[in-house]
Amino acid sequence: MVWKISAGLILALSIVVLPLSARAADNTVYNLPWEKFNLQAGVFFAALEDKVQVGVGGAGVLVDIEDAFGMDANNSSFRIGGSYRIGEKRRHRVDLEYFYFNRDSSKTLGQQIIVDDVIFAAGTNVDAEFNFQIIKAAYSYSFFQDDRMDLAASIGLFTMPIEFSVSASGGGRSADLKFTAPLPELGVRYDIAITPRWFLRTKIEFFFLEYENFRGGLVDTNIALDYNPWKHFGLGLGFENTRIKLSAEGDDYPGLNFNGDVKMQFFGFQLYARYFF
Repeated sequence: MVWKISAGLILALSIVVLPLSARAADNTVYNLPWEKFNLQAGVFFAALEDKVQVGVGGAGVLVDIEDAFGMDANNSSFRIGGSYRIGEKRRHRVDLEYFYFNRDSSKTLGQQIIVDDVIFAAGTNVDAEFNFQIIKAAYSYSFFQDDRMDLAASIGLFTMPIEFSVSASGGGRSADLKFTAPLPELGVRYDIAITPRWFLRTKIEFFFLEYENFRGGLVDTNIALDYNPWKHFGLGLGFENTRIKLSAEGDDYPGLNFNGDVKMQFFGFQLYARYFF
C-alpha cells in the first residue's frame, strides 16, 4: 500500500511540473538562486515504530520493540547533512546526510520472546537496546531548472547499521543482532524559490528489491521550508516520513547475515540551521 501511495505522489508531481520544462531558461551564464554549497545541522524530533523478527518458522515471532520492551516511541537525534553542486549550470548535485537513534529500556516481559535462538520466557526482567544509524548519499541531475523551480531525478545509497540486543537483568542469557543494510534508492527532488529568502524543498525516495532470499524496500518522503535572512546563513523546518521493510535469510545480500524481518517507520520534524554560498 505504501508503494502505491508513493508512486501516485510521484506521478502527480510529474504531471504538475513536467509541462513547465517548456519554459526552461538557458543557464549558460549562472544567475539562478540555487546555492553551490549547503551545510545544515539541527535536531530531529521523531516518533518511531519498530518491529523485529529474528528466526524463521516456528522460532520467528514478530516483536514490537516499543511494546515488548517498553522503549520510548519518541526520540530526538542530532542530524547533519550537506550538498554540493558541480559545474557552472549547477545541474549536477551530490548530497550527504547522517543521523542516528539510540534507545534502551528495562522491562519484565509479558510474552515469550526468541532472539537469535535464545529464549526469554514471559516474566523475565530484561535490558534491551535498539540502535540504528542512517547514512545517505545521493547524486541528482536537474533536468528542469530556472529562477523559480529546480526539478531533479536522483540515485543514491541508503545505509543503515542496526544493533539490537537483549539480556536478562543481572546476567545470564543474552542475545544480540548487528547488521548493516545498504539499500540503493531512486528519487525525485523538487525545490521552489518562493521569494529570494523563502524556499520550499520536497523530495521522495523509494526502493524495492527481491534478490535470492532477500526482500527489501523503503519509501522516504521529505518536505522542508527554508528561510534565509542573512547572506550565508539561514534556518529551516522540515518534516520527514520513512518506512523500511527488510526480510532476509542468510547472507545472500551484502551486509546482512541474519534470518528474520525488520519493519521500521519513523516520522517527525527537524529544526536546523544552514550555511550556504
